[in-house]
Amino acid sequence: MLVRRIGAFIAVAFALAASAGAQDATHAKIKTSMGDIVIELYPEEAPVTVENFFGYATSGHYDRTIFHRVVHGYVIQGGGYSRYYTERPPNDPIAYEGDNGLKNERGTIAMARGDDPASAQAQWFINLADNEKLDHKIVEGLPLYGYAVFGRVVDGIEVVDAIGAVSTGPGGPFESEAPIDPIIIERVDPIKSPENQ
Repeated sequence: MLVRRIGAFIAVAFALAASAGAQDATHAKIKTSMGDIVIELYPEEAPVTVENFFGYATSGHYDRTIFHRVVHGYVIQGGGYSRYYTERPPNDPIAYEGDNGLKNERGTIAMARGDDPASAQAQWFINLADNEKLDHKIVEGLPLYGYAVFGRVVDGIEVVDAIGAVSTGPGGPFESEAPIDPIIIERVDPIKSPENQ
């Protein structure tokens, strides 16, 4: 019983330490089987989305997941599936922040979602090109919902491009666009800057 209590205390301590570290973080390092990608996050423009991303990162949700979707010249997407295509249970959806003024330009990271603008959970994608059609717009006075950008690659864009060039085909529940050889997201760590890795 005592051992179990000590184990629970240690787990809580680690969780609190990780949460405190994320509060000071301005960047995240995505460690992949093809190399590291460093992202600068934008908490002022997308506070809910950045907090959500850090929450998944510090909880270990992204550890040993895969890039399950690669669309050449468009996006690479991950954050939801293990290498065996088992979906990681996500938390509740978050508020839509796609109207924050940030654009889906090459090298930006944005939240994946379903048809409901406020349905983003754990999955995200990195834009391989300027994808204007993914941006929030106002058309004839009405919103055309886009995808919430919350950061940008500041180191490792060559890794992003290499992932974006791999051979794809069917995989797990997907009929196409899955890398033939799994690309592992080993972990995602909040960091204060690219130098603090």
